[in-house]
Amino acid sequence: MLRPLAKPALALAGTLALAGCSNSDAATASFPTWHNNEINAVSRMAAAGGVVTTTAMKPDGTLETVTLDQASGRKLWAHPATMAGRLPGMGVSPPALVDTGKGAVIAALDPAKKGRWNATLITRDARTGKQLWTRPIHSTFGPQRCGPYLCLSEHTALSKARVVVLDPATGKLMWKLPGIAEVEWSDASRVLMLRLAANPMIESYDLKTGKLQWQQPIEQALGPGIDMSGGWAFGSTGDNLIGYVAPYTNPKTKKVSAFGLFSIKIGDGTINWMRPSVVRVYPSGSPGFAPVVRPVDQQGAYGGFARLDSETGRVVGQITASDVPGSGWWLAFPSRMEKLGFLKHGHKGSAFDLVTGKSVPVDDQRGWSFCVTDPKPLPLRGQAPGFYSTAALCEYDLATGKRVRGAATPPAWYTGSQDGWRLWRDEKGHVHATNDRTATAPGMYG
Repeated sequence: MLRPLAKPALALAGTLALAGCSNSDAATASFPTWHNNEINAVSRMAAAGGVVTTTAMKPDGTLETVTLDQASGRKLWAHPATMAGRLPGMGVSPPALVDTGKGAVIAALDPAKKGRWNATLITRDARTGKQLWTRPIHSTFGPQRCGPYLCLSEHTALSKARVVVLDPATGKLMWKLPGIAEVEWSDASRVLMLRLAANPMIESYDLKTGKLQWQQPIEQALGPGIDMSGGWAFGSTGDNLIGYVAPYTNPKTKKVSAFGLFSIKIGDGTINWMRPSVVRVYPSGSPGFAPVVRPVDQQGAYGGFARLDSETGRVVGQITASDVPGSGWWLAFPSRMEKLGFLKHGHKGSAFDLVTGKSVPVDDQRGWSFCVTDPKPLPLRGQAPGFYSTAALCEYDLATGKRVRGAATPPAWYTGSQDGWRLWRDEKGHVHATNDRTATAPGMYG
C-alpha cells in the first residue's frame, strides 16, 4: 500500500514542519545539535539569515507564527496566525521568510479582520518580531518567498484572483499576474511558477520586471487531461526543475487524469525527460533528489518500484512487481536509499537491494517509515476540517517490525539540508536540528 502525506490529495505537496523553544538542549553530539520540545509544529519550515520559522498549533487549536535562532534553537518570538482561503489538502500554511541582505523578514497571516477583509498579512523583522508593514487579505493560499521578493496569491476565492510580487521590506508592489499561481523555484533574478488554470503550465518570469521569459504546458510532458486536483510536488537539481503531478479520478466521469514525473530546464523551459503514468511513493526523496515511483498500467494495476536519477530520468534501481509482498506493509528506506524495505508492524518484513533488485537478508536491516500510519486531522479552531501536520519518520527493525528506540537522526533524503543544517519534526511536533555539513538538498517535502 502507498502512504500519502495526508488523506486529502493536495497534501502530497506538503513539507516539513519546524519550531523552537526556550529550553533547547545543549549540543551533545560531535556536530552542533539541539532539540526543541516546547511547541507543536504543524507547517513546513523556512530557514534564512540564521532564523527558522514555522506555524505551530497551540493547545487550544489556534495557530501562531514561531521563530527561533537557528544556531541554538532558542525561541525568539511568537505571534497569532491564521489561514484564510487555503485548501485543507495543501496543509497548514507556513510563514514566508525572505533574506533581504539587510536582515531577514517574515510574512504571515494574522487573524486581525477589518471590514470585508478576513485577515491581515503582517511582515516582521525575523529576529526581533518588530512589525514592518501590513496588507489586508480576503483569501489567499499564503505568502511565499520568491528570490529577494515576496509572492502572494490574493483573492483566491474570487474571480479576480491574482498574484502580487512585493518588496519584503516596504510592501511596495513590484508587479502582478492575473489568476492563481504557486512558486516552485526562484533565485535572485528568476521565478518559476505553476499556473493553476484549465491548462496548467510552468512559467518563468524576470523577478525585477515581471516579464514572461518562457512557458511550458504540463500536458506537453504528461499528455492531455491534466487535473491538478490530485496534488503535485516539485524539486530542483542543478539547472533543472523536476515536477510530479498525481492522478485524480473525476467523480462524475470516473476518468483518471494524466499523471507522472517530468523534468524541464530552468533556463528555457525545454523538456529534458518525462515519465508519464508513474506515481510517487511515500516515504521517498524529493522529486529533485531521489524520486521513487511505481508504474501504473491502463487498467490501474501497479507495477514494481523504481528509483530514478533526477538528472536523467533513468532507472538506477528497481524491483519487479512479482517481488512486492501481498498486503499489510509500509515502505521503509535506509539512510542512503540503496535498499527498499517492506515493513510489517510487529512482524518480520522483507528487503531488497535497489541496485541489483535481489532480495537481501532482513535480519540486520533497518529502515525509516512513517511513525503514524493513520494520521488524525488537526483540531484547528475556526478552520475547515481536514488539515494535517506533515508526517514524521521513525526508524524500524525490519526483522521484527518494531520501532528502534533512541534519538537517531533521520536520513537526509527526508530532512533535506540547507547550509549544512538539517531540521525535522518528530511525531509530537517537537523539532530537532543538527549541522552535520550535509550538502544543500531538498527534503521529502521540499
